[in-house]
Amino acid sequence: MKIQLTSVYVNHPLEAFKFYTEVLGFISRLYIPEAYLAIVASPEEPDGTGLLLEPNNNPIAKTYQEALFNAGYPVIVFGVKDIQSEYERLSELGVVFRKQPTKTEVGIEAIFEDTCGNLIQLYQV
Repeated sequence: MKIQLTSVYVNHPLEAFKFYTEVLGFISRLYIPEAYLAIVASPEEPDGTGLLLEPNNNPIAKTYQEALFNAGYPVIVFGVKDIQSEYERLSELGVVFRKQPTKTEVGIEAIFEDTCGNLIQLYQV
């Protein structure tokens, strides 16, 4: 058994699709804008786990997403090989970081806003 698809709630799937592809560099696996449906994947594993950019257009999803954001909790973790380079690349593209690369007991982490209502953690072993 493997993870084929997972989702993250976003406040606007079409804007999220643009951010995740044009800024973060993910590839489009499925994009049907008229249905507000967007699935992206890592260019490093195009056939790997897909990420559904799911609309938060119901009260439970919106409350959940806003609570995580307001509490400062990332909704997903993206692994990177060189966190400092990725931090610099994304910063140059205007990405807002809440936490610069910081060494922890288990690796190095950084946290940024995805412009769609979420905090995302970058992680390097």
